[in-house]
Amino acid sequence: MEITVKAFVRADDTVTIVCPVCKSPKNAAVGAFRDKSHYLKVRCPCETVFTVHLEFRQHYRKLTDLPGTFRSINPSGMGGEIHIKDISVSGIGFTFSGMHFLEKGHTLSLSFTLDDKKKTKLTKEVVVQSVIGDFVGCRFVEQQAYQKELGFYLKG
Repeated sequence: MEITVKAFVRADDTVTIVCPVCKSPKNAAVGAFRDKSHYLKVRCPCETVFTVHLEFRQHYRKLTDLPGTFRSINPSGMGGEIHIKDISVSGIGFTFSGMHFLEKGHTLSLSFTLDDKKKTKLTKEVVVQSVIGDFVGCRFVEQQAYQKELGFYLKG
């Protein structure tokens, strides 16, 4: 059985890889892999061979399944129901069923309710970063990026 370990890359493109068997840490420079493969096969001095998944994201992304709605701000006129699939302090990803004309650069307003104890309702302005099939990846508009409620949700 192949073992895969996730390693988060720091801002200086270095990572600490920890062997899943002997727990031995090793620091490595991984900037050369940023635009290439994010998976490395590693052999530890203890002879354990495992795969390292390099995570270049700046923030932890929580997987979710939250219903919500979107309204297009620029260009205006579009809207519909969405399912939020992941969320972080800097962005959000969702799926949209049916036909849509969303493109990179569009500005949207998303409304959704977190599945926390308080059932916190959020409305966030986002800019579309990518559209792959029915999956839309967005970043929060700067002045709205961090909210206390979202921070607590991501830690929970």
